[in-house]
Amino acid sequence: MDARIQILAIAASGLLLVVVLELVRRKAFLERYALLWLFSGLVLLGLSVWQGVLEVVADTVGIAYPPNALFLIAFGFVLVLLLHFSLAVSRLSDQSKVLAQRLALIEQRVEETDQQVRANQRLGAGSEVESIAETPFTGSGATRK
Repeated sequence: MDARIQILAIAASGLLLVVVLELVRRKAFLERYALLWLFSGLVLLGLSVWQGVLEVVADTVGIAYPPNALFLIAFGFVLVLLLHFSLAVSRLSDQSKVLAQRLALIEQRVEETDQQVRANQRLGAGSEVESIAETPFTGSGATRK
């Protein structure tokens, strides 16, 4: 591998590691996601520094020019990260839907309770209104007594 390409690959891998560590330090990046990026950066840095390993990988895969093997490995890591983040987004989407449904149920219960309180106030049942208003809502679907 040409020395200029090797220096560029080492610099890019090192920069990736520094950026990920800085994002974790600023708490802008969750550690569980940072681990994937750190692992990817370390593998790319290792392959950039040790030319012999990269040449063995390139020969094993059947790539004539070893730096292309480095790009292939980097592309593979990007695909794995995209798959991981797609799974995370899907899970978060499902959780958001469930939370929105629960919120709608809670809002419906609050509205029904408000309507009962207003109806009781119109009828002049003050003591019953206070007992309904003071009963804590558990959110478990239990009915109030």
